[in-house]
Amino acid sequence: MIVVDASALVAVLLDEPEKLQILTILATEEAVLSPIGYWEAHTRIHGLRGGDGVADLDALLTNFGIQVAPATAATAKVAAQAQIDFGKRTPARLNLGDCFAYALAKEGDAPLLYKGDDFGQTDLTPALPA
Repeated sequence: MIVVDASALVAVLLDEPEKLQILTILATEEAVLSPIGYWEAHTRIHGLRGGDGVADLDALLTNFGIQVAPATAATAKVAAQAQIDFGKRTPARLNLGDCFAYALAKEGDAPLLYKGDDFGQTDLTPALPA
């Protein structure tokens, strides 16, 4: 299992250079996304591409079987600690959605599929090769 951050989904939907690598991983791994990660991807894509972009996001989740995992009280506690350890006042600069992606990955001892440099400052295993 892998955890998917909103940044990876947005990269696919915007045809960014990492798109094929991300799709290859999604095609071979069971994947989960936090509810806040879904909201984050939805908000970003809606702002850039409107309703058609959101339809593409939902199709991407369906086509690759990406499940939105529940955010439990335990998940929230791990995310809160992630904010302390890796939040905006640290080199990682994780935002709220990032902290919940971090928490899911920590809880599941799973690699995180993301785009960008922020999670590289944490103790998570990246799903994309460096």
